[in-house]
Amino acid sequence: MEEKRIYELFKEKGALLEGHFLLTSGLHSSTYLQCAKVLQYPDIAEKLCSQLAKQFSKAKVDVVVSPAVGGIIVGQEVARALGARAIFAERIDGKMLLKRGFELNKKESVLAVEDVITTGGSLKEIIQLAKDKGCNITGVGSLVDRSGGKVGFGAKNFSLLNLEIQNYSKEICPLCKQGIPLTYLGSRNNVSK
Repeated sequence: MEEKRIYELFKEKGALLEGHFLLTSGLHSSTYLQCAKVLQYPDIAEKLCSQLAKQFSKAKVDVVVSPAVGGIIVGQEVARALGARAIFAERIDGKMLLKRGFELNKKESVLAVEDVITTGGSLKEIIQLAKDKGCNITGVGSLVDRSGGKVGFGAKNFSLLNLEIQNYSKEICPLCKQGIPLTYLGSRNNVSK
């Protein structure tokens, strides 16, 4: 699927939202990408994630790691396409951790994946977690990069859809200044408004 078609798919499924949003990163934006609205369709999830997995098919991938909650489906589908294990990290007391008996073993090759990249914070934490366990980072993948490719990870990075969407800190947000109500749709509970 070409980028244009992926963008249209997000619009068709109601996953591209306009308003005043608090992002998981803590930034504000007039545009929100709710990937769950697209990923709720298993056939579409499989198609998108298989396309993402193809970008890493020539690399060694032992395990695909994603952040909970948004990246879990992406991680599972990418791992399935690559024939790898799929695990996810959870944010506990502000820190990404492996729970539920998930483990990373020294020298395993890790592919970190996410649904949407804004600042890349969650993926950077997962990469550091994997490096701390002695793993090799094969690459980083996402369905959407809303930074326009400005976020670097020190490894091969590929996103199916690249957008450059303006984000604001709450101090300079023009939407706040206009008094537009703030909406939070993300998964992190400790984001301050």
